[in-house]
Amino acid sequence: MRILVANDDGIEAPGLHALAAAARRTTDDIIVVAPLEDWSGASAAVGAFYRRDGVAYRTFDLDGLEGVAAYGIDGPPALGVILACVGGFGPRPDVVLSGINHGVNVGRAALHSGTVGAVLTGAQFGLRGLATSLRYGPDPVPWRTAAELAEALLPTVCSSPPATVLNLNVPDVAPEGLQGVRQARLGRGGTIQAVHFEERPSGEQETLAAQGNSADGRESEPFSSPPPGPEGTLYLDLAVPGSARRDAPVGSDPMDVDALLIGADFATVTALVGVREATDAQHTVAEAVVAAEHVVSSRRATR
Repeated sequence: MRILVANDDGIEAPGLHALAAAARRTTDDIIVVAPLEDWSGASAAVGAFYRRDGVAYRTFDLDGLEGVAAYGIDGPPALGVILACVGGFGPRPDVVLSGINHGVNVGRAALHSGTVGAVLTGAQFGLRGLATSLRYGPDPVPWRTAAELAEALLPTVCSSPPATVLNLNVPDVAPEGLQGVRQARLGRGGTIQAVHFEERPSGEQETLAAQGNSADGRESEPFSSPPPGPEGTLYLDLAVPGSARRDAPVGSDPMDVDALLIGADFATVTALVGVREATDAQHTVAEAVVAAEHVVSSRRATR
């Protein structure tokens, strides 16, 4: 079983090294491919590769991982996964391990994660995948907690059906402080909570309520007007989704939601899917086709 280890924080990120070490304790057949720079928030982006002559790469020797082939690429993590899947770095891998991301990827915010995007990209090639993220917190960062859980899940991931993707989120506690591991659902919360505008070069700030979801997953009021100036900066108010924060109050959401469980110092495992046909929307598709065909037929009749 050949394992590809990737991330979105960059080839020199300590979380990547911790995850690669965990993978190596399972098998010697691993390869590391990660961005040369931080591509956090890139989701499954690949960049404008059709405008490039090629993708630059550089080999790295990772501390404690002697003999492991490691490559930094000039591009986002999903592009690295694609290159590995089509033979750019030797034999095609069977599994993608992505992380360990410093910051959880829970709730609907997981959509934007480059860590998650890497494993979902692998799934399009039939690869099994595990995205691993650790709640952001003070030093020392307990990479060991997340690495040990990823290692424990790896045999199950390797034996799962092709294109299976699991999302593992871990609280920033020592292994002995972990309350347990739970199967979880994605919460409704996002990361961007609000925004305010500041004109350039100076001007009064106007606070605008952001469209989307509040920290607890409830929809916020859409802002009532566009930015007041012709040019300026929109400053984002970011927050950890839901109750992934230790100090967040527990609301009325079911306790199988990922963010709430992380807030209670449980690690969570959630199954994810990428791009696929939405079979539950076929009625809507049929209605849309009928409407479009009516327009096409009408135009033909008037020619």
